[in-house]
Amino acid sequence: MTTDDVLIGVGLILVLAVGSQLLASVLRIPSLIVMLPVGFAAGALIDDVNPDRLLGAAFSPLVSLGVAVILYDAGLGLDLSMFKGHNRRVVRRLIWLGVPLTCLLGAALAVPLLGMSHQAAITLGAVLVVSGPTVVGPLLGIVRPKDRLRHILVWEGSLIDPVGGILGALVFHAVDASTEPTATRGIAYFAASVGTGVAGGVIGAVVLWALFRVVRPGEVLGTTAQLAAVIGVAAGCDVLRDDSGLIAAVLMGLSVANISRIDVPVRRQFFETLVSLIIGLLFTSISATVTPASLRHVGLPALGLAAFLVVVVRPLVAAICTFGTDLTRGERCFVGWMAPRGIVAAATASTFTTALVANHVGGAAKILPATFVVIVATVTLYGLTAEPVARLLRVKRPSRSRPLLVGGHPWVLDLGATLRSTGMEVLMWAGHDRERDHIRLAGLELAPGGMLANATGEGAELEGVTGVFLLTDQDDFNALATSVLRGGVEGPVLRVGAAKSSHGVVAPYLGGEILFGPDLTGPALARSHREGGSIVAVPADGPVPTGSSLLFVVRHGHRLEPVTEANTPTPEPGDTLVLLAPGGDRPVS
Repeated sequence: MTTDDVLIGVGLILVLAVGSQLLASVLRIPSLIVMLPVGFAAGALIDDVNPDRLLGAAFSPLVSLGVAVILYDAGLGLDLSMFKGHNRRVVRRLIWLGVPLTCLLGAALAVPLLGMSHQAAITLGAVLVVSGPTVVGPLLGIVRPKDRLRHILVWEGSLIDPVGGILGALVFHAVDASTEPTATRGIAYFAASVGTGVAGGVIGAVVLWALFRVVRPGEVLGTTAQLAAVIGVAAGCDVLRDDSGLIAAVLMGLSVANISRIDVPVRRQFFETLVSLIIGLLFTSISATVTPASLRHVGLPALGLAAFLVVVVRPLVAAICTFGTDLTRGERCFVGWMAPRGIVAAATASTFTTALVANHVGGAAKILPATFVVIVATVTLYGLTAEPVARLLRVKRPSRSRPLLVGGHPWVLDLGATLRSTGMEVLMWAGHDRERDHIRLAGLELAPGGMLANATGEGAELEGVTGVFLLTDQDDFNALATSVLRGGVEGPVLRVGAAKSSHGVVAPYLGGEILFGPDLTGPALARSHREGGSIVAVPADGPVPTGSSLLFVVRHGHRLEPVTEANTPTPEPGDTLVLLAPGGDRPVS
């Protein structure tokens, strides 16, 4: 290919990958539903998009390194200290019982259905256990199931990426070792492959620990140093033993996240952006390698395998793993109807297929197209049916807002109680123990201790937060927290205004929308409340206390719209107004 062809091909893959993600965001559907058919169609119609032609022998190693970064990020986001409560027993069963059961049952059907050897079938079974937060999260964001189900499914998705990645790598190396001429040599080959991955993970974790204890780089350089370490270790392991770098990457991520002595600064937004880009590029390019010809004899049998996984395997796994728990029948059924396959399944299938085909494992060439069909089928099916199924089973959370109010002063507690009186679910967080005690005494729901720190990731997602309002008396904290949390929460992240005479280090100079307008600053609200003012909720079509100030409008269906400097929502009949009323006025409703 000429240089121009390469430039056009790389540019098209990048544009298609990002464009598919943008379209999926607008349509509020998982990006895989768009990326897979777009990549497949592009590969079939445009020669320049074929990554095998663009990159040749470099494509498979680049896919392996991309998966290593994804798995490192998955391990990095898995804080095992938070894995407690919230039906821990169900999640543990879904991993330790569900994963091997899914692998074995899928492999058992793949042998006769796809005409595979046992080695290729068990590899396909291991690949297809992986779901992952990149596909489960968007679906749950659309469905909005009840808290308990959200916790279970998000934790399963977060755990299954690294666990499935390790299982896939182990099975691949076991199958690869079985091609050796003698059993002894095969066992030695398998042990060497696994040992290489484990040793690489340990060495990588030690390198990061030493780097951040001695050099102490800042957040930006520290983040790029992690990326270099992961890619370097994974590449080194892969040179010694094919794809052992995947094991090393997962172990490095888990070590950094869970060993307290490894204090690694990380710019999460950078990693999230990088992983999102890698996912788009991998899905689009891998889909482009799946040709119509490769699906000709695999498509229908793979659809049968997908149907078996959806209709038989997942419900059976859910029934076993939720047996004897306090989940309702509807909740158990919904767990049995949520297991879409994701990026790690596609990427590992692409990575393992090449090596197994080279070793003449029977049916290995069918692993990637079969995985492609299962991913498309499961993501499309669950994407289209998850919401109506959740509604039928009565496990949907009401479509009301769930704001997180940060602060523990009396006027903030009054605001929380008033919002709750309108029928809204209110979550509160405060940093001081005394303020947290006041929140509990007021009967308001207190967020977990690490909630605010995790609100840019799964913390907000786990608790169903739809907006964060920073209402403490520390202006710089409010400003910095707003800047950090913005973009990591489904809804708005806003702060109360600082006093006009504020000499804070950050607050006077940081942009962004301010709650309640220029006059209702935090100190002004606290002073008015001390002087007898109160937060009240009144019907929009009823009398309004004289001299009151509008703070929020609660729309039909308990949707919360705040007043900001740039926008004052217009009340409509049936709405509820949340007001700051002067002294002497008490709540009307």
